[in-house]
Amino acid sequence: MQQPTEKEIIDEFIQICQGHLLKITPQRVAIYKELLISDKHPTADAIYQAVKKEYPNISFDTVNRTLLKFAEIGLLEVVEIFGGAKRFDTDVRNHHHLHCMRCGKIQDFMHGGYDNLAVPEDIHNYFQVKRKRVVLKGICKACSK
Repeated sequence: MQQPTEKEIIDEFIQICQGHLLKITPQRVAIYKELLISDKHPTADAIYQAVKKEYPNISFDTVNRTLLKFAEIGLLEVVEIFGGAKRFDTDVRNHHHLHCMRCGKIQDFMHGGYDNLAVPEDIHNYFQVKRKRVVLKGICKACSK
């Protein structure tokens, strides 16, 4: 299967935004493009630092609110927060995370067994589970050296 082109990805982004009546601005497109090229589950500040090079008048608040709006409409997800800044993930497919407790790196991985974990029956009495994500915390190979 062929990977979509950047134009196809941006076209889909625009369609999703328009479907949620979200105005398409050059700054929003720049924020989304920056998310796409990052494979490190960036913080709002990391995105802000990158985007302000092209748009020096953009505020951190604008970037942060935009990221949260993107999460609200399903373009990305807020990654589990472990006492630090929120991190963002554009991969909205079902996957899991390895989280290094030393350097903070978050790495995606797939595992069908984790996808199929059974939710205990009593939870269904008071909570409607929509998604499951397993987070394994430990020390990455680089930090182990």
